[in-house]
This record gives sequence, structure tokens and C-alpha cells, in this order.
Amino acid sequence: MTKVLITDKINDLAVDIVARVAEVDNLPTMEEDKLCEIIGQYDAILVRSQTKVTAKIIEKAENLKVIARAGVGVDNIDIAAATAKGIIVVNSPDGNTHAAAEHTIAMMMAMSRNIPMANASIKQGLWERSKFTGVEVFNKTLGIIGLGKIGSHVANVAMALGMKVVVFDPFANQEIVEKMGATYIKHLDDFWGLCDYITIHTPKTKETTGLINTNTINRMKKGVRIINCARGGIIDEAALAKALEDGQVAQCAIDVFEDEKNIASSPLLKFEKQAILTPHLGASTDEAQINVAVDVAQQVVDVLEGRNATSAINIPALKPQKLEAVKDYMPLAENVASIACQISKGAIKEISVITSGELNEKDVSPLEIAILKGVISSNMLGINYVNAPLVAKQRGIEVETSKVNSNENSISVRLVTSEGETLVKGTLIAKDIRRITKINNYTASIEAKEFMLFVPHIDKPNMVAQVASVLGADNINISGMQVAQNTDKSDKSIMIISIDTKVQQTTLDKISKIDGVDEAICISL
Repeated sequence: MTKVLITDKINDLAVDIVARVAEVDNLPTMEEDKLCEIIGQYDAILVRSQTKVTAKIIEKAENLKVIARAGVGVDNIDIAAATAKGIIVVNSPDGNTHAAAEHTIAMMMAMSRNIPMANASIKQGLWERSKFTGVEVFNKTLGIIGLGKIGSHVANVAMALGMKVVVFDPFANQEIVEKMGATYIKHLDDFWGLCDYITIHTPKTKETTGLINTNTINRMKKGVRIINCARGGIIDEAALAKALEDGQVAQCAIDVFEDEKNIASSPLLKFEKQAILTPHLGASTDEAQINVAVDVAQQVVDVLEGRNATSAINIPALKPQKLEAVKDYMPLAENVASIACQISKGAIKEISVITSGELNEKDVSPLEIAILKGVISSNMLGINYVNAPLVAKQRGIEVETSKVNSNENSISVRLVTSEGETLVKGTLIAKDIRRITKINNYTASIEAKEFMLFVPHIDKPNMVAQVASVLGADNINISGMQVAQNTDKSDKSIMIISIDTKVQQTTLDKISKIDGVDEAICISL
């Protein structure tokens, strides 16, 4: 008998839907060890944010076919472990769209008009009308980071309130943004100083963690107001608290926190008037809870009955028979594409893929999806193997694949942008050993690492030492380095340095100021 486990508090409609095809156990939230003891008997599990589906739990999940998250964020699920074991992870990306957008607007208004503090005051029998004078949102500029469905809804409501809206979302269609009445901002550096209010609508990733920090806050208008109903950790709470104290940030409205289990430790709690805080209520409406429960429950039923899930997060959504032949090349394809995108400038017009060797005898369509993911996820959040083709289609991005005769098992990605062309080539020298062998006119043999520093420079003495000195002074460890030579015999080379952590812009600026160095770029894979 097929068995499904539902943990956390999920609407009873989910039980009713899944019970049509399986035996359902609806149990309270459990800790890791307890869940490890019982997970082996289940074919599917439905959770919200409280249950952590860790690698240890997944290892014990002998029969698990699908993990379903009743909501958007999947931070509490080890996606990599699930993918390695062939378990589909699904979520409900649309069920709480209106709830989260409405809460964002409510938080903005409550902050602007000091509503929570005024309410608390009057309930103490006080009449402090002058104490709670607010500000109007009319004619103010709202900056939106991430123009997905929630961000778009917030933008429309804000404009109906008479606000000006500016948008930073690298892969949003500029024409569509402008048609809706907002202003498209191409570079994040140009975004901060325009906004009276800033609201975030992105998932938490390695790129967005700490996105709002001391450096970015100092680039904002003095007296800016910040709203976060997306994910905790995108804002550095200590930096925000310091900015509230200094007056650089006038107020904040925060629904999500870095450590929600230990909320008492947040430095924002001490601000009586400047910080409006709620306990992760963005999706907490009756309607949203019903929507996400029904959505993920139906996806579980679909997977258990052999159909495709509509919102799969990870790679098993690709057809296994196609994937098997090229699965070892998937990480290489994504890496090559991501590097090409990160070192390119301008809007993407074309993506060309050239394969050689054994790949010429295979169906490389899964690699095209990996390449789309590598390109698009370099500039847009929340991209996976499932939604990358759809996002690319919406933005008019297509992949053209060709083959060349060679004994080398390689993948090359050529990006044509509004500002030029970039080519990156990679090869697989063993099942899981990936090498980047060409970057434009430079030849190399680079092992793809999570963080790499690309430093184009004039080929002259002491260049490596100067760059290493800057990194050492900023406490950044170098784990490997290579200098790639230019095939046209010019006097230019590229240092490719493997490092342990992402390099901050301040460090990149120091390196770029070294005489003979072009713009230094930190690559994140």
C-alpha cells in the first residue's frame, strides 16, 4: 500500500486529496532523529517550513518518491541530497502570491503611519496624536528587487497608490516593466540611491544572502524605509540595526528573520517605533493555506500515479531515459554557461552551443536545459532545471546547438549580447572531473570551483604578487591559481584564482585599481 506522511500544520484538504490514492499519516512536526526512524515506510512526505528534510532523513528514505513543500521556499529541504537519490521536490510557487503581496503593502502602510505603535498607545488609555505623525507614500519611489508574481502584484498596488516604482530584476523584460508603468534599472549599483522605500521579493540563495548590508545601505537615500516579507538572511540585521540607530534608515518593516527559532536574539527588537515586526505572516491567510495545500497535494498524487509534477524543483523532472546518457555532463554544461554569463556584459541575444566527441552521438537536449539554467540563474533568482526553459522562452532566449568533429568530449557556450560575444569551453576528463579549457582567446585547464576570481591583466612582472597581496590583506585564502595565456600572442593574460569565499566588491575594486589590471570579476558557481 502506498503511504504518505503529512507533517506540520497543513490544511485538511491536502489529506482528503492524497487519501484518494494512498494511506495517509497526518502527524505533528518531528525532529530529525524521530523522522529518520519512520521515513523509510513512506512514498511521499508533505511539509511546511517547520520540518527540516535533511540529508540524513533522505538517506533513510528508502521508498520516498516525492517531497512536497506547501509553500514557496524550500530552504528546509536538502535539494542536492534529494536529487542525488532521484526524489522529486515540489513546491507551490503561486498559492500565496496575493497573501504575500498584500502583507507587503500592509507592512509598508503600517510603518509609514505608525499604526502598531499608535494602537498600543491608545490601548493604554493615552492620546498621543502628535507623537505618531507619519509620512505619505503618495509620489514616493518604491524600489522592488525581484519582479516575480509577488513583486509584480506589489508594483501594481503601489502605482495605484500614486507611488513611482523602479525595478531591479536582471532578467525581467524591460519593455514589459515599462509597459506596466515602472522604471527598469539595469544595474543594482544604480538602484539603491533612487528609492524612498525598498521591498525584496527574492528567494534566499548564496547570491542574495546579506544582499542588504552596510555597504549597500550606505548607498541608499538617507531616511530610506525597507520592507522584507521574502526570506530572513537577505538583510544583515546587525547592519540594519546600526543604520536605524544612525538614521540612515528611517524605518523598517520585517516579517522574516535570520534566526526565527531564536527571535529574541534579533537586534531589531529594541526599536519601538522604527521597526515594525511580524512573525512570518506573509502567507498566513485562510485562502493561501488552502491554495498551497491543494496544489502540493495534487502534485503528490500526480507523481505517485506516474505523471509529471507541475512545480518540480529539481532534475528528476527531466525524462530519465534522456538524462541517463548525458547526466555526467550536466554540471559541466551549467558551469560553462554560468561562467560565460558572469563575464559577459549586456543583454543576452543568442546562446550557441557547440559539442564534440561522444556528445555528438547523444541527445543533448538535457544539456541545453542545464546551459539555460547556468545562464539565467547567473542573473535571476529561483531558476532550476524545470523552469529555466519557460523563463528563457518568456524572454525570447533560444539555444542553437551544433557539432564539430573532434576526439575531445567538450561543450562550448557562445553568448552574443548587446555589447559583444563571449565564448567558454569545458571538457570532462573523467566522470566527475570538469575542466574549463578556453575563455574567449585564452587557453587554460581550470578545475571548476565554487568561487573563482578572474583578473585580466597585462603580462608583466609582479602582477600575481600584487593581486595576492590584496587578497591576503583582506583575509581571503587562495586555494589554487593559473594564468591563462592569450592565443593571439598579445601581452594580455588572465589570472584565474580559486578562493574559499566570495570576494566582496570592495576587494574587487582594490584589485581593479592595480596598474595593468582590467576589471576583476568574482565568479560564483
